[in-house]
Amino acid sequence: MGDCRLLMVAGASDGAAGGAVAALTAAGLEPVHRATTPDEAAAAVVADPPDLVVVALAAGPSAVAAVVEAAPRVPVLALVGPVGPDAERHAAVLAAVGAGATSVVLDAGELADAALRTVAGAAVFSPGLAELVLQSVSSSDDDAAARLTDREADVLRLVVDGLTAKQIAARLVLSQRTVENHVQNMLRKLRLTGRAALVRYAIENGLA
Repeated sequence: MGDCRLLMVAGASDGAAGGAVAALTAAGLEPVHRATTPDEAAAAVVADPPDLVVVALAAGPSAVAAVVEAAPRVPVLALVGPVGPDAERHAAVLAAVGAGATSVVLDAGELADAALRTVAGAAVFSPGLAELVLQSVSSSDDDAAARLTDREADVLRLVVDGLTAKQIAARLVLSQRTVENHVQNMLRKLRLTGRAALVRYAIENGLA
């Protein structure tokens, strides 16, 4: 896995970025590309898709969301870094997950192992964070509709009706890729696996 291709997203003045890059480089995982804004990150994953995107959360959850929107199949590992009280740390973690992050760690020292495991298909969280995320997801099930955008809700209704991505694209005057991105985003937000689970969830929760 030493040839794993990474994109690092961090603000230009983000002090945590240096430690993150150093930790990854020490493990033979030096990022092949860098981005400092959500727009740069989105453009980079489209132009040259990496195996993994590492986002220093000082760049904001919007950077995670931009990457997920542009390339929903590329996993995202978020580094929370030094955050103050537990409440702020938890808020940062949940914001990252809500934006579509696959894995979240608190310390740069955890990055290398988390990167390899995330690329291999696992969802990795620092100790104690997995329970926090699961509690949040389970407690917010009733608010699922509010977490979907209007366009995602439109796509979801047509998915439930059995339309293909191509048919949905024609109906909503979108590109097929945009429709597929919306579906992937909903699967991430609702933590579901596949269209069948999405349809079932929508029906059970009155979303369609």
